[in-house]
Amino acid sequence: MRTQHAVFLRPIDMSMKLNLCNQVEEISRLTDFLEELGREMNLPRAMLHSLNLALEEAVANVIFYAYPRDERHEICLNAERVGDMLCFRLVDSGQAFDPTQIPPPDITLPAEERPIGGLGIFLMRQIMDQVEYSRVDGQNVLIMKKKVE
Repeated sequence: MRTQHAVFLRPIDMSMKLNLCNQVEEISRLTDFLEELGREMNLPRAMLHSLNLALEEAVANVIFYAYPRDERHEICLNAERVGDMLCFRLVDSGQAFDPTQIPPPDITLPAEERPIGGLGIFLMRQIMDQVEYSRVDGQNVLIMKKKVE
């Protein structure tokens, strides 16, 4: 008599890459990238909207603050799915900046009493399950992870 073994299938592992220039017009390419990612990885529409908010914040911070305005540089975003985890790796060679070290804003204060800035990073950290930063060989490496439900 032959023994039967259960076969467990997991979501297909895959990755996609997007190279951007540090120009504000490039942010719209991020939405197209996420739409394609959603189709390829069969992601829920609501999740794509949340990811778009978080990634747009991260990319916009690089575009606006990492480089002098008159210089053109490349920003690389890699999206990888391994099992039920999405991992986004954002790499740029701009000025060092660790968003994980920014303290959360006091959202209990009325809007007019809050200091300017920090809400986008707060939102990014709320959307993502994990956010990590490192500086490697003169490059900012921001890792953002989100579990696929």
